[in-house]
Amino acid sequence: MILYIILAAVGSAAGAIAVYILITKTVLKGRVDAIIQKAELEAENIKQQKILQAKEKYLQLKSEYDKNVNARNNELRERESNIKTRENQLKEQASELGRRQHELDSQKGQLNAQKNKLDAKMQDYDRLVAQVNKDLENIAGLTASEAKKMLVENMKAEARSEAQAYINDTMDEARLNAAKEAKRIVINTIQRTATETAIENAVTTFPIESDEVKGRIIGREGRNIRALEAATGVEIVVDDTPDAILLSAFDPVRREVARLALHQLVMDGRIHPARIEEVVNKVSKQLEEEILETGKRTCIDMGIHGLNLELVRLIGRMKYRSSYGQNLLQHSREVANICAIMASELGLNPKIARRAGLLHDIGKVSENEPELPHAILGAKLAEQYKERPEVCNAIGAHHEEMEMSSVYSPLVLVGDAISGARPGARREVIESYIKRLKGMEDLAASYPGVTKSYAIQAGRELRVIVAAEEVTDEQSARLSTEIAQRIQDEMTYPGQVKITVIREIRSVAIAK
Repeated sequence: MILYIILAAVGSAAGAIAVYILITKTVLKGRVDAIIQKAELEAENIKQQKILQAKEKYLQLKSEYDKNVNARNNELRERESNIKTRENQLKEQASELGRRQHELDSQKGQLNAQKNKLDAKMQDYDRLVAQVNKDLENIAGLTASEAKKMLVENMKAEARSEAQAYINDTMDEARLNAAKEAKRIVINTIQRTATETAIENAVTTFPIESDEVKGRIIGREGRNIRALEAATGVEIVVDDTPDAILLSAFDPVRREVARLALHQLVMDGRIHPARIEEVVNKVSKQLEEEILETGKRTCIDMGIHGLNLELVRLIGRMKYRSSYGQNLLQHSREVANICAIMASELGLNPKIARRAGLLHDIGKVSENEPELPHAILGAKLAEQYKERPEVCNAIGAHHEEMEMSSVYSPLVLVGDAISGARPGARREVIESYIKRLKGMEDLAASYPGVTKSYAIQAGRELRVIVAAEEVTDEQSARLSTEIAQRIQDEMTYPGQVKITVIREIRSVAIAK
């Protein structure tokens, strides 16, 4: 019985499972059918949309194609019409050319007939000319070639005579006009650049406040003055002149160093040999800086740029150099302005002329190769510092010591002559005096062991300072005799010249 019950339960369960499975399959099948139906419907809709889109695209493309075809057809029809029109024009032109060719052929026949007639006439003319020439040769006794040659020679001689007369008249007129124009230019230039005369002497007056200051400057037994004279090479003249001391030297740079050194010593109040040497060295350096600044300021004032720094320094040194008593810097500035004005009048470059005029005397302030003329030395310096060739030639040729190859050279020569020839501008006596003193100093400096040499007391005394480690006392005595003998043999001087050789030994120790 239990077994039956179990089997019945198992059967019922199996039936229930089968019924559940059957129901599930039925439901799933319905759902699948619905999904398939929905998908088919959506696919049909998409298909219809794509078909519509394709139709629209086809219609659009067809419309564009038809439009392009119509436009192309219209263009072809227009070209065909143009071709037909051109063809008609060509036919008309061909017809016109045919007609003209016929006319030209007719004219060519007429020209040929006229040419034949002209040839016949030319032959007759040649025969007549030959007959006339033959008759003339018989009458004149000359052949045609001889007569032609004679005529040509006569014409040449007449032409030469007329040409020479014309050339002479032209040259005379040119000389007259050139002389007038040159005078006008030079006179106008002198009027526009005339400046005051610039005469310098060889003495500088140093003002002092009292005799007490004068006594401090002299020092015990004159040691301060001796130290100052030895350091600067300037003769200090202390006399009865109230409130003044005279500084005498032919070199303006030395006088300026002595003046500035004295000014600082008097202002400071400490005046002794060691202090004097210190101040002189300091002032010398300051003066070199002032010289460079003077050169720069001069170049700026004159509108000259691009000069080498060494040339600028040489321009500054001109301030303390005189030429025949005329201040060299003022003279060079005046020459530069004269050259620039004349160059402008002549249609040349005034900047180049002004540059050459300012640099024309730099050889006078150079310390190199003093045996060369200052014009040649100046040209070498300008060439060394990369100046233009025309400027170098103008510098070297302003005293005609070099051949003139530049149009600016005569301008500098004339400008230098104009500046130096003004009344009161120069004094030959001072220049010769300075040259004599400079020659004495150079003679002494040529000996080995000489460190400094100064001509003082208007050239009546020459002080020579030697290096103690190179020259002995015996050599110092011999040196003074040799220098005196050379001065006596080689130089011209008034009166007597005293040669003083100074040999000084200093021993310095520092306590720390």
